Amino acid sequence: MIQLSQIWIYPIKSLGGISLQESKVTDRGLELDRRWLLVDGNSRFLSQREYPKLALFQPEIAGDFLQVIDREQGDSIAFLHHPIALENKTEVTVWDDSIVAFEVSSSISSWFTQKLGFPTRLVYMPHESRRLVAPEYAVAPSAINSFSDGYPFLLIGQSALDDLNARLANPVPMNRFRPNFVMTNTVAFEEESWREFRIGSVDFVGVKPCERCIMTTVDQEKGTLSGKDPLKTLATYRKFENKVLFGQNAIGLGLGTVVVGDVCTVFGQRE
Repeated sequence: MIQLSQIWIYPIKSLGGISLQESKVTDRGLELDRRWLLVDGNSRFLSQREYPKLALFQPEIAGDFLQVIDREQGDSIAFLHHPIALENKTEVTVWDDSIVAFEVSSSISSWFTQKLGFPTRLVYMPHESRRLVAPEYAVAPSAINSFSDGYPFLLIGQSALDDLNARLANPVPMNRFRPNFVMTNTVAFEEESWREFRIGSVDFVGVKPCERCIMTTVDQEKGTLSGKDPLKTLATYRKFENKVLFGQNAIGLGLGTVVVGDVCTVFGQRE
């Protein structure tokens, strides 16, 4: 019996993740997942690919607030995770997408600017902002996404990580791959072929295996690059058409709540 063993959200794209026991499934991903984004002076998104130090900023949910702790210096900032009033409308870019967003506040942006050493703004994606999923993978023309790279959900089987770690001199934790859902009792990598599946009472569609990049080499505890692994080892046996694959991108088919321990039922496989 396949079960959901971990739930993760990453409220601010490319910062630390938050482990949850349950979460609401919304029309663009898990609630609060990647609804905030750090951008540079050109309004382009920041990523651990270029700035591994971002891993040292740890978000936490504190009542009605989202708190961000700088694990290196110990100080923090906080702001409402369901904004009441939005000002300072702006347009930001994530890869090739131009997205309407709002700056959280100039003081919050200044805090990140001081920490990173260059002009930075923290922006929020409001409900009215509709970022469409790539049409070739969307299960409906209206399928939308948050600030994540391309898809609302990412799932990985624990057995896939176990298989990888058996090949590594220095095993890595699951946080290198930033999943939303971790599954137990799977055959290694079987989740990459799932098409229709259900977690608890919520239906999903698997659209494509996830292509991995240098971000998997960022040590999430230290905020530094750790060498060429696990990407180098993955490339020796998980490379297809010049892409290194690990995990499954998915789109939700409805709303609901998922809970750690939920049973996952697979209804169809991709060919």
